[in-house]
Amino acid sequence: MSAAELFDGMGIEYERAFGRLPAQLEAVGWLTDRLGAGARVLDVGSGTGRPVADLLVGAGCDVTGIDVSRTMVELARAQVPGARFEQCGVHDFEAPEGSFDAVCAFFPLLVMSRAEVSAALRRMAGWLAPGGYLVTATVPADVDDVEIEWMGRRVRVSSFSAEEYVRQVREECGLDVLHHAVSVFQPDDEQAGPEEHVYCYARRAKELPGG
Repeated sequence: MSAAELFDGMGIEYERAFGRLPAQLEAVGWLTDRLGAGARVLDVGSGTGRPVADLLVGAGCDVTGIDVSRTMVELARAQVPGARFEQCGVHDFEAPEGSFDAVCAFFPLLVMSRAEVSAALRRMAGWLAPGGYLVTATVPADVDDVEIEWMGRRVRVSSFSAEEYVRQVREECGLDVLHHAVSVFQPDDEQAGPEEHVYCYARRAKELPGG
């Protein structure tokens, strides 16, 4: 099952189960405290638009959300009219280098290969303006194309350990890692068990090499 098929089938069910992650709300708050009015923010895997895009718009940011799921994009456009949403994956989205003051990516990189995860992180880092922030979260696991059952659905996933994920942000993407932490969350759904999450806050240097 592709990511688009998975989330087309979930729709608003995902928001009900994962809409109130304390660590995610803390991450968005941390970011908005550092962004000025009109800051350009890309929300990768924007889902239903809530809570992330909604909170960013409320903080005065200029928000673009992308998601592979048509259903999610339709929900987001209805729920967060103050942002723009495109049906597009992180590997297909096109933007000039340095286009955004911040990029958020909360859990969009799991239903892909490890090579695609690494490439996505590098692409997102490249979209940051000098001094821009990359705030991400994923499920840390040393797995590559493994089939699991999640929320009552069979899906193939890949990921890295928390240590390797943070290393890639720092060394492969060339960002300064400002904070990283692992937490556990119990989704509000009887089909879902507790999940371990790693959050990583990083920043692109204000002065780029050769600049």
